[in-house]
Amino acid sequence: MFLENDMERSGGRGWIEVICGSMFSGKTEELIRRLKRARIAGLKVEIFKPAIDVRYDEERVVSHDANEIMSTPVPSSSNIVLMANEVDVVGVDEAQFFDLELPNVCNQLANSGIRVIVAGLDMDFKGKPFGPMPALLATAEYITKVHAVCMRCGSLAQYSHRTIVDEKLVVLGETDAYEPLCRHCYYRQNSG
Repeated sequence: MFLENDMERSGGRGWIEVICGSMFSGKTEELIRRLKRARIAGLKVEIFKPAIDVRYDEERVVSHDANEIMSTPVPSSSNIVLMANEVDVVGVDEAQFFDLELPNVCNQLANSGIRVIVAGLDMDFKGKPFGPMPALLATAEYITKVHAVCMRCGSLAQYSHRTIVDEKLVVLGETDAYEPLCRHCYYRQNSG
């Protein structure tokens, strides 16, 4: 735990930003944009992702538009605190895949003066709050909700509809397994 003098030493400059939305909404693209801007500003940046996410690359965070940035894959959120040494900004991608300790880790980092930028799905494929995201949204200073385009009607999409039959909560996939849907199309698809 951080002590009061840690907060004083940091000058209270730390905070948490959360970028959330459905699959294919541009969360990772926005995360990469913010992290690259921080580097341009001369800030020391570290990026982390869950070790299980190897869809595009084992070490890079990669957006659906093939924009990428180097990252460190970690098995649990506690590794982030251990590896975020002497940094100004910490980025975390695919936050929904981390353990429920991630909000405490992000708060520890922010309390020590670090800007923390987190991107993740706010809802799972069943439309329920996903993993550590609700607690992150509750404690973040800044929240950006991004939307995809509904693949059925073209409206703003906020749901990640799973197109394959699999009841496991975590199924890594892309357009082969998921499509973004608006509220109306999602509930029409999943009723009955």
